[in-house]
Amino acid sequence: MLYGIVFFIIAVASFIFAMLGLGGGMVYVPVLNWAGFDMISVAIPLGLLLNGLNTGLVLIPFARKKMVDWKGGAVMAVTALVASPLGAMTSDKVPVQTLKILFAIMVVAAAVRMIYASKMAEPDQMMSMKKRSIIGFFVGGFAGFVGGMLGLGGGFIIAPILMMMGYKTKQAAATTAFVVTFSSISGYLGHVSQGHMNWPLTIIVVIAVIIGSQLGGRYMTQKAKSRQVKVIYAIVLLVIAAKMVYGVIH
Repeated sequence: MLYGIVFFIIAVASFIFAMLGLGGGMVYVPVLNWAGFDMISVAIPLGLLLNGLNTGLVLIPFARKKMVDWKGGAVMAVTALVASPLGAMTSDKVPVQTLKILFAIMVVAAAVRMIYASKMAEPDQMMSMKKRSIIGFFVGGFAGFVGGMLGLGGGFIIAPILMMMGYKTKQAAATTAFVVTFSSISGYLGHVSQGHMNWPLTIIVVIAVIIGSQLGGRYMTQKAKSRQVKVIYAIVLLVIAAKMVYGVIH
């Protein structure tokens, strides 16, 4: 019964977050933790694996529609790839309550930023490749480290920055998926190297992510409206943050 509930929530989360190229670590980690699995040894590593799997799978429909800026996201992807395992190795040295508070703060920040972005018109001018590469170097490193430590992949940091650079919502989502795939998988490997794994749970939630990501990616490329996606994303994040803050206080 418990695994069935987790399966359903993970599948729905994958659908929503696949549209944004974010993976869904912000839902996966707290859901797994609420289900009774240890935050550091199970929830965070598995959250990173599912994050990377979700964004990796949704890259397929994004790439077919030529929505991914491979060249523009390359620098960010490389620095995130290097920094994510470092963050993963740091997670078991930080108290669990501290991790939960940091998690909640990051989620609220991402939600507020997305609500603000939903009211703005789509950008019509993009920064030069040089500026994007310089900013991407630092943002990728920071997002990778924080994402690896909290089990998020860093997409919630990367997506808003890409929009600030001049990417339209769908292109930002697709390029974020490209970067987050690398940071999430490398972060997961950083945790696995420390012996963290739960195979029965992993198989169940991986199937849920495969189903959710493909449906979400198809909806995003064919039917979704940019503002609609941003608002849904912000609401989901605020609910998660509220639940996590409540869990820390009580």
